[in-house]
Amino acid sequence: MTNDPYVALARKSLETYITTRKVIDVPDDICPEMIERQAGAFVSLHKNDDLRGCIGTIAPTTGSVAEEIIRNAIRAAIADPRFPEVTPDELSDLTINVDVLGEIEDISSPSELDIKRYGVIVRKGHRMGLLLPDLDGITSISQQIQIAKLKAGIAPSEDVELQRFEVIRHS
Repeated sequence: MTNDPYVALARKSLETYITTRKVIDVPDDICPEMIERQAGAFVSLHKNDDLRGCIGTIAPTTGSVAEEIIRNAIRAAIADPRFPEVTPDELSDLTINVDVLGEIEDISSPSELDIKRYGVIVRKGHRMGLLLPDLDGITSISQQIQIAKLKAGIAPSEDVELQRFEVIRHS
């Protein structure tokens, strides 16, 4: 078990929902920063080092980071269209990461990216794709941008608007 309160909250939310179908309330003993701050947050689930689900919000959609984590942990387990729902038997095999997003910045060139430091958002019209920073297997800025385009349904050759963001990763 982790001592990180962000991951502990994600795990409690996920385990409670998968076993009882109930959404937990924000615990009374949660660290104040998680209640006082609003930010987008992604919850990533891994099983045997393979992605098992990942859902998040770019900007806050609730009143606190804690609420974002509770909601996105459940959604990562049951609503990621790439994977079947997490089952109770899988819970003990899951590792969880929580990424809390910082400010989103417009950038004018891929040269302003760093795959270890910055996540990327690509936009073309109403289509938008996001890729978190410092992901296993991502070895170049062009690969990071191409994967984000693919997620958005944007052709590799299409020009896009670029944005970057930093995260605080909890694992």
